[in-house]
Amino acid sequence: MTQDKQQGFGFGLGKMKELADAFKKAQQVQEGAKKLQEDLDQLEISGEAGGGLVKVYLSGNQEPRRVEISPDVLGEGAEVVSDLVLVAMKDAYTNSTNTMREQMEELTGGLNIPGLG
Repeated sequence: MTQDKQQGFGFGLGKMKELADAFKKAQQVQEGAKKLQEDLDQLEISGEAGGGLVKVYLSGNQEPRRVEISPDVLGEGAEVVSDLVLVAMKDAYTNSTNTMREQMEELTGGLNIPGLG
């Protein structure tokens, strides 16, 4: 059961070059992704609720950073404040996720690995 050396793995030389180029590009994307994670970690992305009465800040990697609650909303009661914090958290999470997605799409744009599509 020896494989014919002429046949190889079913790839012609052109396909092997395409595959090698794709792996090289994938390695560049992997290196870029590491830098992107570091950059996202430095970002501060906000979400808010109640017209800015409650603000939540996350990193671009969704790490909680801080919460700001206006004294004007404190008299509304714990339930209202809790609801506003939750809405602001969801807003910050959405903003952070969108930022991450956009930057990942920029990084991986044009990546076309033959046979994987």
